[in-house]
Amino acid sequence: MKVSREQANENRERVLQVAAQLFRERGFDGVGLADIMKSAGLTHGGFYGQFASKEDLMAQASTRAFDGGVAWWNQLAADMPDQPLEAVTSRFLSTSHRDKPGKGCWVAALGSEVARQPPSVRHALTEGITAMVGLLGQWMPGRSKASKREKALAAYASMIGGLVLARAVDDATLSEEILQSVARSLPKGAAV
Repeated sequence: MKVSREQANENRERVLQVAAQLFRERGFDGVGLADIMKSAGLTHGGFYGQFASKEDLMAQASTRAFDGGVAWWNQLAADMPDQPLEAVTSRFLSTSHRDKPGKGCWVAALGSEVARQPPSVRHALTEGITAMVGLLGQWMPGRSKASKREKALAAYASMIGGLVLARAVDDATLSEEILQSVARSLPKGAAV
């Protein structure tokens, strides 16, 4: 049975959403195409009508996850326009975010795997990180664009590392301590 263009687009979006979540939960090598398609409620045969390969899906899911991250950060900043940096860092470094890797930060979940992935996946990660650092840079204190960017890069790396460590340890108290320590170490935002 032929699927309408609209239905095909909906199916593709569902596959991207499911893949982004499953990749974050299980890793790139921990989930196969059959699992993704089944979780999306579709047959495996429909995959290649939408994507060239698993690599293509990985790159597109990466982009989709970063688009969601940018939207989330912008919403948090809009909710606290006088303190956008604090709004973002407090939610990013929260136990709720820590405990939901499938819906959370792409880099914290998959960053260590990306270095061993094909160029298209690495490029999607590079583009995503550039966007996230650009947002942080808008909210950083500092007089020059270069100074703000440097602080944004350091803050983003600290946030990612803090979340990775907080997820990795098996001591709840230490995990919370890591999140709080990283949050306290970050610069306070510029006056908006």
